Amino acid sequence: MWGNKKSHTPRTADPALKNVKTNQSLKATPAFWERTPKMNNDAIRPSEATADRATARLGPSLHVKGEISGNEDLYVDGTVEGLVHLDERKLTVGATAELTADVIAGEVIVYGSVKGNVHGRGKIEIKKDGSVNGDLTTAQIIIEDGAYFKGSIEIEKSAEKEGDKNVFSPTASAPATPAAGPEPKSI
Repeated sequence: MWGNKKSHTPRTADPALKNVKTNQSLKATPAFWERTPKMNNDAIRPSEATADRATARLGPSLHVKGEISGNEDLYVDGTVEGLVHLDERKLTVGATAELTADVIAGEVIVYGSVKGNVHGRGKIEIKKDGSVNGDLTTAQIIIEDGAYFKGSIEIEKSAEKEGDKNVFSPTASAPATPAAGPEPKSI
């Protein structure tokens, strides 16, 4: 009974409406809309890019001859002839890209075409419509169904695995004198 009591006093007008002329139309916008930043589509990065890494982009109408080197991720949609050297960063070869270049990067993802040797210190991926004509050197390789690849693949062992290998190497655990019995035959 006490909580259901209604006040009969008239409401005061909203202070924000004091300076509104009578012939002006009022646009009701919730306060949270005014504080929400507007999304800029140019600022959207590919989902593979991480927030702490900047990604440079070479557009589809650009043609580069020479050497590209840097310390940030690179997304290429254009044409490159020469050398691409990104140390431990990621190179993404877009669907419209054509690289006639040797590549050295931390990670390489190919959606387009690469003619040249590719050295991916971490991983090389050739996607469904990707094409690579050259030798690959990497620790991990992924070639999807439908991808084109012509060349050789050399799998590098990572530094961690090499350290583990030294602990369990056969020379460290082999006895100093040969064991008695027949020696193994070579095939």
